Amino acid sequence: MNNTSVNNNMTTVNNSNVVNNNINSNNTNVVANSNLSVNTANNNFNDLATNTKKVINFDTTPIVDVVNYILLEASRKGASDIHFDPADNCMKVRFRIDGKLDTFTVVPNTAKSNLVARLKIMSGMNITETRLPQDGAIRTTIEGVALDMRVSSLPTKIGEKIVIRIMDYSMSLQGLESLKFNDINYKKVLKMISQPNGIILVTGATGSGKSTTVYSILQRLNTPDSNLISVEDPVEMEIDGINQVQVNSEIGLDFATVLRSILRQDPNVIMIGEIRDSETAQIAVRASITGHLVLSTIHTNNSLSTIERLLDMDVERYLLSSALEGIISQKLARKLCDKCKRIRPVNEYEKNLFRTVLGLEVNQTYEAVGCPECSFGFKGRIALQEVLLISQEIRDAISNNLNREELRSLVYNKDVITMIQDGFYKVLAGFTTITEVLKLIELDDEIDDMKK
Repeated sequence: MNNTSVNNNMTTVNNSNVVNNNINSNNTNVVANSNLSVNTANNNFNDLATNTKKVINFDTTPIVDVVNYILLEASRKGASDIHFDPADNCMKVRFRIDGKLDTFTVVPNTAKSNLVARLKIMSGMNITETRLPQDGAIRTTIEGVALDMRVSSLPTKIGEKIVIRIMDYSMSLQGLESLKFNDINYKKVLKMISQPNGIILVTGATGSGKSTTVYSILQRLNTPDSNLISVEDPVEMEIDGINQVQVNSEIGLDFATVLRSILRQDPNVIMIGEIRDSETAQIAVRASITGHLVLSTIHTNNSLSTIERLLDMDVERYLLSSALEGIISQKLARKLCDKCKRIRPVNEYEKNLFRTVLGLEVNQTYEAVGCPECSFGFKGRIALQEVLLISQEIRDAISNNLNREELRSLVYNKDVITMIQDGFYKVLAGFTTITEVLKLIELDDEIDDMKK
């Protein structure tokens, strides 16, 4: 299978070698507690990074070292977020790894306020303000590991909750080829980004990898003969060759204001971090029909709901039908560990699912096992994607105000691979499991739509 995309004819699963079943399936992520001590003579936490059975004694370890250790461990374990959750008698520290939250350690009340204060100082927040939400950022290097994080504080009834988003740009830097698009979808994406003007939208829920996809597209479009300008809140990844503007609503520098100025900067490509309101949507669409290629994200579930959402934002139908070039919808599923996944026979229910969704007879699929390299058989995440390239028929339907069912039949034609179909193709390829796909997609609704 080509490394850059997922082949649609993924029927070679049966010929795969079975991984040794004797691999220890116990997960090695050990939840820390606050009973044992850390060697504080030289404040060296290198041994802790490799031996998670050693844990933190908050009575003897300086809070600076505790915070550094937590941040470093989260990064090393591949966490996307760190949650500091207040409770009556403690504070739980949880890592979100591959979409799942797991408790890492528990902070006693004696150290809770100092830990929160340290995080707020590092992120540039006001440590005396505990009544209002605050946002901040941390950029630092700990033991040679460069960390770029976004920090949010939220006052709750029993104390401040801190959440840290760890920014990981590795997938974006690898380009579109690393995102495992289906062959057909990959060609559609290349075609839509080759257009000189129009608007391309990447859609999905919070944390579904929209920014990664947008930045990967920007990397492809970032050529010496183009003028690329982005407006973001905040600027998540700094890219050489792109003029990036960070909005500041406190001084009136919002998306709409920046966009009006960008149009006077002779841009070829405009990237809008997120379309949040009607004014931004209308300016973005108008910019795309005046000779600019516009990239942006929006919180919707699929292609059809994206079109409806833009119309709800009072974007004129005739403008939307002319401007919209393509929609990439996605969700993130946990990815099977390549070291320990193994083949198993499918049951009758799963056979019927493959027949219904893909029209294929499938006898075997992969399952999670677990090994020292992964978390319960999973390592990393992979996007399930739905890519819609706007055709002339869809443009006419939008412009002529066709009803939802007629528009649906045009959007989900035989040329479109739905998200559930893409998910099942990736199950066949050994990237994920049926269970993971069905966690993300409502099966009954999808099957009803396919029948229609």
